[in-house]
Amino acid sequence: QVQLVESGGGLVQAGDSLRLSCAASGRTFSSYIMGWFRQAPGKEREFVATISRTGVSTYYADSVKGRFTITRDNAGNTLYLQMNNLKPEDTAVYYCAADPKYSSGYSINRHSYDYWGQGTQVTVSS
Repeated sequence: QVQLVESGGGLVQAGDSLRLSCAASGRTFSSYIMGWFRQAPGKEREFVATISRTGVSTYYADSVKGRFTITRDNAGNTLYLQMNNLKPEDTAVYYCAADPKYSSGYSINRHSYDYWGQGTQVTVSS
């Protein structure tokens, strides 16, 4: 089992940048595929980005491709999401999640993630 705690959210203006962090504790962080998801008011939780266990492979939602970067520090047990050129439509609660599937790849299916953080609010004003 792994515990996840997100941080780094806040209120910013359109065009600004933020870096979200997700600190993991418990079982070996490097054994999990990791992902970021977000949920805006009145909408379903949606996929944002995912990264393989080694960090070699990544995949992004079309809406954030070219603006967001997911990385991980396995030695420091931390997942990151660098968000640049933020837009008002990026406003949401952002969650990190861990998928224990033994795979060299990544995962975009939120139902395959067993562990979730509590979320951090990102608000982008126009």
